Amino acid sequence: MAHGRVSVYEVQGRYQLYIDWLQPLGAGALFVQFEALKEKLRSEGLFEELRKRPLPPFPQKLGVVSSPVGAALRDILTVLRRRYPLVEVILAPTLVQGEEAPPQIVAAIEALNALPDVDVIIVARGGGSLEELWAFNDERVARAIAASRVPVISGVGHETDYTIADFVADLRAPTPSAAAELVVPDQQALRGAIRQYCQDLCQLISQHLARTRQEIEQAQLRLGRSSPLMLIDRWRQSVDERRQRMITAQRHAMALLREQLSTLQLSLRALSPQSTLQRGYAVVSRRDTGAVVAHADEVATGDGIKVRVSDGDFAATVD
Repeated sequence: MAHGRVSVYEVQGRYQLYIDWLQPLGAGALFVQFEALKEKLRSEGLFEELRKRPLPPFPQKLGVVSSPVGAALRDILTVLRRRYPLVEVILAPTLVQGEEAPPQIVAAIEALNALPDVDVIIVARGGGSLEELWAFNDERVARAIAASRVPVISGVGHETDYTIADFVADLRAPTPSAAAELVVPDQQALRGAIRQYCQDLCQLISQHLARTRQEIEQAQLRLGRSSPLMLIDRWRQSVDERRQRMITAQRHAMALLREQLSTLQLSLRALSPQSTLQRGYAVVSRRDTGAVVAHADEVATGDGIKVRVSDGDFAATVD
């Protein structure tokens, strides 16, 4: 936009504009405002990463600041139904374009913050020109997002569109659908993780039971070795073994004694008078005295003697 005065050079029929000031018009002017507000809020620290909060991993209630008739809301709900139907959506309806949009967006953010159980907020609108997205470059909207006690995701425009809300929000999504993708987990991935957790848990339980069973078996063995019944069994076995050894020793001693007795019997038999008599010898004794006659001069002619042989005795007279 230029401001000045117009003059006419009549000879040549030319008009001349003498400009005393200029300013960008349309998108150019908006871009200057955008950069000025961006620099102002950056200098206040509203874009610092340290102040941005992490999103809850499993949100139960999700606030959405968007037009109730726009495509952005439909895209968000479609993604949520596919990825994580457990989440409850609370819509704070608002205009997303025009002069009345910024105060309505601020009021919607404040209304969701007033609810005690909202976990996260998505501020969203579909793509458009810079003028159409200008409500999200409003300072009031930026400060409402920064003051929110609930984490805020900005899902405004297309991937190449950037607004002040993107820089102030806790997380910037390139599109409303992407905001829904980022705010909730994927139920298919969760189901897969749960199945894997179940398998791991079953394996851990099986391993624990196997170790416990082995420990119980070892404890039973130790208890069995220390139990009175086991001690009595060992003592009974020891008594049986000693009894068997004693019986074996006795049998061996008896056999040895029998052998010795047999040897003595043989010796006695060899030395007995009966054996001598059986070899043809005789025992002669006097009939009158019964004395054994060991020498010939112990008898005289006519003495009566008794002769004993192996199978009996008979009387005789010395001749």
